[in-house]
Amino acid sequence: MSVIGTIEQLEQIYGRFDDIGEASTAKVADCVTAQYRRLIEVSPFAALATTGPEGLDCSPRGDLPGFVRIHDEKTLMMPDRRGNNRVDSLRNIVRDPRIALLFLIPGSGTTLRINGEAHLSADPALLESFAVTEKAPRTVIVMTVGEIYFQCARAIVRSDLWNPDKRVDPKTLPTPGEILAEMSERRVGGPEYDRQWPERARQTMW
Repeated sequence: MSVIGTIEQLEQIYGRFDDIGEASTAKVADCVTAQYRRLIEVSPFAALATTGPEGLDCSPRGDLPGFVRIHDEKTLMMPDRRGNNRVDSLRNIVRDPRIALLFLIPGSGTTLRINGEAHLSADPALLESFAVTEKAPRTVIVMTVGEIYFQCARAIVRSDLWNPDKRVDPKTLPTPGEILAEMSERRVGGPEYDRQWPERARQTMW
């Protein structure tokens, strides 16, 4: 296997960065523009990337459309909703502020990428402002935008991501209960875990 180990080797294959087309660079902004604002406002899902001493982490974040609040053109706020309580992303942010978001918009091929730095806030008034069904998050991720730009639709088109005819039947996949049972030598998980999941999720969504 031929390993590419230098930027020079990479540029021999892809060309120099400063030679790429203007469309690949003109789209980059250092703040939330009016058009990028619209993409954030309608997105119900983002992948959150962080880094820490243990390495990289990428966490799914989903909520009602517009769940990432645009405080101003340089500042985004995202509530930390209920999850598995591992707080991998939050532990990373406390130790290394670098952060990235990738927004998806159902039905659209356009994705939105944002890189920057973040900190966590537990300000009571801020937490309360994000409350849903009277349940406030325990923290809010406050992100300073470093760069923001849209990604072309090729990946979404190639994957045919939004085509309902291409959806995988969940019955053909291992369930969370089955995975847990196998990984824990049946100490946790199993059919009872899967049976209880819908009600458990309903009661702990926010």
